[in-house]
Amino acid sequence: MKAIGKNIIIKTVEEEIKTSSGLLLSGEDANMMRYKRGTVVVPGTEVLTINVGDDIYYDKGHGYTMVIHDEQYTIIQERDVVVVL
Repeated sequence: MKAIGKNIIIKTVEEEIKTSSGLLLSGEDANMMRYKRGTVVVPGTEVLTINVGDDIYYDKGHGYTMVIHDEQYTIIQERDVVVVL
């Protein structure tokens, strides 16, 4: 599997979101957050600053989901990444 250009193939990470007071947010509340977390599976051929295995936050309103080899992946553009952990 190879990503072309500025595309990045990621696996979405489901995370528990805790408020500062220690309350866990429900799945619905977590889905209202603008950014989602993912792990980079394959960076595109023109992506220079993001590597395989990097954990990232990306704008969940961008990109699309595909099933490749019976696995679900999300494809985003490099410009949609807002944080690399």
